[in-house]
Amino acid sequence: MQRASGNRLWSEQYADAHLGVFDMTFPSALPASRLRPPQDAPPMRWGILGTGWIAAKFTESVKAHTRQVIAAVGSRSEEAAKRFASEWGIQNAYGSYQELVQASDIDIIYVATPHGQHHEHVLLAINAGKHVLVEKPMALNHAQAAEMVAAARKKGVFFAEALWTYFLPKFDVVQQILDAGVIGDIKSVYTEYGEYLPRDHRIFDPTLAGGPLLDLGTYPVSLLTKLLGVPSKVVGVATDDPAGVNGQLAVAMMNYHGAQGTMATTLYGFTPTGAAVIGTKGSIRFANEFHLPGSFEVWSLDGSVRLKYDEPRGAHFEGLFHEAAGIAYVISEGSFESPCRPLDASLDTMKTLDAIRSAVAINFSRAGLRE
Repeated sequence: MQRASGNRLWSEQYADAHLGVFDMTFPSALPASRLRPPQDAPPMRWGILGTGWIAAKFTESVKAHTRQVIAAVGSRSEEAAKRFASEWGIQNAYGSYQELVQASDIDIIYVATPHGQHHEHVLLAINAGKHVLVEKPMALNHAQAAEMVAAARKKGVFFAEALWTYFLPKFDVVQQILDAGVIGDIKSVYTEYGEYLPRDHRIFDPTLAGGPLLDLGTYPVSLLTKLLGVPSKVVGVATDDPAGVNGQLAVAMMNYHGAQGTMATTLYGFTPTGAAVIGTKGSIRFANEFHLPGSFEVWSLDGSVRLKYDEPRGAHFEGLFHEAAGIAYVISEGSFESPCRPLDASLDTMKTLDAIRSAVAINFSRAGLRE
């Protein structure tokens, strides 16, 4: 992702343009995204492990916007696999995950099962020698995630967490802004994410590590960790739900430099899902849900300059394909990690999630899950 106008990075052009007054000058325009065209990404043959809602959304988006080949699907039930394959025009359907990962004509496995099963299914695919993209969160905790990362590195296969937000064009622009120091040193980050979900949704099932933290909460927690690092201190409050899961929580955290972040997440209703990043020279404010395709603004410190990155709000159909295309590019070039979502970033997010769970006393082992 090192493309820019005139073969030079925007951050370099920005720094040169302002010469010795870099700290006192705000840019006049935002950079363009450096992401390469999704349709140009070399086709890979994908196997879909799991047949739930996110597997369908991923398949729909990838088939519509890229040349990637969804070649097979695997489920615990042959009937479910055949039904999914028929709906999405997939050639091969397997009645077990083992059969899917052993298929010789599959390049990469997309693990789309509930997060309590990610550890088992990722290791199954890695041990079969397959590249792996696993839905977020990567695992139940840092220990599981670290084992998976170590296995992938030892086996010499690509591995990434499918936190699709960071594969979006707008987040490449955000990254360039941060790399160039446009908003200065980050002092605070404000995030939240809530949705209404019906009572029969898996998120209310304690045996599946339900509750908002590892599902909705992964988005704001990953942003906090990306910008502030793993916190040195976390404090918070949480509300138990009658279903036996956590229903909502709110936390504040601080890193070793005194920068602070906040995060709230709930299962009880839709929230704006906003985010704001405050730095010593300016701020970034997201116009719609920060984790979706859409617009954001960069403000100078006094608000006198406001630069807008403008794109229509989108959802899964308009965004999931970017991760598939980006990963195809990376693998074709011989790399085993994505610069959009490096493995160490995923591991740090898991450390932060562990710290939050400790602060608000969320324990999945009480529900019979092995941690």
